[in-house]
Amino acid sequence: MIQFKCKKFQELSLEELYATMVLRQEVFVVEQDCVYLDADNKDQDSWHLMGFDETESLVAYLRLIPKGLSYEKYPSFGRVVTSEKVRRGGAGKALMNAALKEAEKYFPNQTIKISAQVYLIRFYQSFGFEPIGEHYLEDGIPHVAMLRESGV
Repeated sequence: MIQFKCKKFQELSLEELYATMVLRQEVFVVEQDCVYLDADNKDQDSWHLMGFDETESLVAYLRLIPKGLSYEKYPSFGRVVTSEKVRRGGAGKALMNAALKEAEKYFPNQTIKISAQVYLIRFYQSFGFEPIGEHYLEDGIPHVAMLRESGV
C-alpha cells in the first residue's frame, strides 16, 4: 500500500528532494529517452505529492502547481510519475486520487489544467479531465491539454 505525503518545496527533506529527482529522471530522461531540463523553477512554488511503498521507497510523485506558473488562469499537476515497479498495480490511480484530494485543499473550486501524454487520455478522463485543443509535441512526445472543471 502506498502512503502519501504532500509538502511545500521548503518543507522537503534533502532525502525526499533527492528521491523525487531520481524518480523523475529515471522515468522522464532515461526510460522515455527525453533530454530536457527537469529543473524548471516551478518546484520552489509547488506542493510535492510523494507516494512511498512499504520499504519507504518513493514510487509515485507529482507536483501541484499553483495558478500562474504553468498556466495563467489554472492550477496544474505536473511531473506525474510512477516507478516501473508499481505500474499496472493501481499506483497511478492512487496517485491521482490523492492529488485530487490535495487539490481541493490548495485550489478549492478551481478548474485544473494539465498537459497529458496522448496515450494517457483515457486514464485522465477517468478522473474527469477532458481534452481541449489539438495534440502537440512536448519534448518530442505527443501531448494534449486537458481540463478538469471544479466540482467534477
